[in-house]
Amino acid sequence: MKKLTVVGMGPGEYESMTLRAVKALNTCDVIVGYTVYVDLAKPYFPDKEFLTTPMKREIERCEMAFAEAEKGRSVVMICSGDAGIYGMAGPILELGEKYPEVEIEVIPGITAALSGGAVLGAPLMHDFAVISLSDLLTPWETIENRLDAAAKTDFSICLYNPSSRKRADYLKRACEIFLRYKSSNTVCGIVKNIGRDGETKKVMTLAELKDYEADMFTTVFIGNSRTEKSVLGGQNWMVTPRGYRI
Repeated sequence: MKKLTVVGMGPGEYESMTLRAVKALNTCDVIVGYTVYVDLAKPYFPDKEFLTTPMKREIERCEMAFAEAEKGRSVVMICSGDAGIYGMAGPILELGEKYPEVEIEVIPGITAALSGGAVLGAPLMHDFAVISLSDLLTPWETIENRLDAAAKTDFSICLYNPSSRKRADYLKRACEIFLRYKSSNTVCGIVKNIGRDGETKKVMTLAELKDYEADMFTTVFIGNSRTEKSVLGGQNWMVTPRGYRI
């Protein structure tokens, strides 16, 4: 069978993969992915053949996966988080028309908004928006407009790709937009290295977040006007009330 399955691995640890994801990875012939994600998968599936490409070569990676599937092999394309949220499901489906004989399946995974949210507690209990600060494929003007709209409507907000060496001030710029509508004391939080060695979390105010040095392995959470900081079991938590009578 010519089959290509796109699998969201979640944060990368085996325990956070869905049963469907593990089954697909156990039964496939070859696993294709970005180098960093392949390195996360190799310890759990050491008998598989792995093919990789570096960052910014996503289309080449997709074509590589389709080429293997056309040979009659069972192929899995892996990505972190969920395959349909800033993942590889989109480009695979866009290219799929060129490979009509290849069956495609998409298996969901736990995206960082969910896995990071669980580390912080319950920051996304009410309506929320997820926005990537990466301008590699989206103009900053568009990102800025989306940040402004989300802040204006009092969403809780989760930010992906908040900073990099070339975008060192993007999180600060985003916070400056939020401060147009949100209090400087708005409860915020960050989680670094979700589900991996060195996982850390921190709860802070929006004013403190503006000067926080994040990286590409950081997921950022900005609360809405009702989000609270809670201290339980010696840990700081973020809680956005849903509206239940407690």
